[in-house]
Amino acid sequence: MSTLYLVCALVGGGLVLVQLVLGLLGLDHDAPHDLHVDHDGHAGAGHGAAPHDGAATGLNLASLRALAAGVAFFGLTGYGLQRAGTAGWIALGAALAAGGVALVIVALLLRAMLRLESDGTVRIENALGQPATVYVPIPGEKTGAGKISLSVQGRLVEYQAVTPEATLPTGAAVTVVDVVGSDTLEVVRTPTL
Repeated sequence: MSTLYLVCALVGGGLVLVQLVLGLLGLDHDAPHDLHVDHDGHAGAGHGAAPHDGAATGLNLASLRALAAGVAFFGLTGYGLQRAGTAGWIALGAALAAGGVALVIVALLLRAMLRLESDGTVRIENALGQPATVYVPIPGEKTGAGKISLSVQGRLVEYQAVTPEATLPTGAAVTVVDVVGSDTLEVVRTPTL
């Protein structure tokens, strides 16, 4: 049994060490997402949009990091207790408990880390209804594009803009009314009260 504990400690500890080194080198881009088991029982690597589709809300006990930590602590505890002369069944129970606790703690830490993830991509659709300022004059009646600056998702961004109205000069206050293309918005002059 000592050999089993030692192998588990070495394999689990080795995997944890390799993951740590890869993380420090920035080479573990998909590591926090590890292996996920779908509700229908299918396993797969990666996560797609995990933080946004609810995957970050469940406890993923099947992640490689959690399993590696559980195996390492199982091995270390069992090997240490066997070397100290503890009875076989007591050492096995304690090793299983230590491995299980390590597995759950690492899974909880991974879930907490996934909740901190943010996409950061500015979505042009979020500009709808937002106030903006003309940065480059916008030709009237959609005959050409100018530029506007506005705040979207807490960022100051610039987009091309067209207007169905008369030409809008630099500094004019406008409101975004439509998304015309992937980088172009339709705006109208903001009414003054």
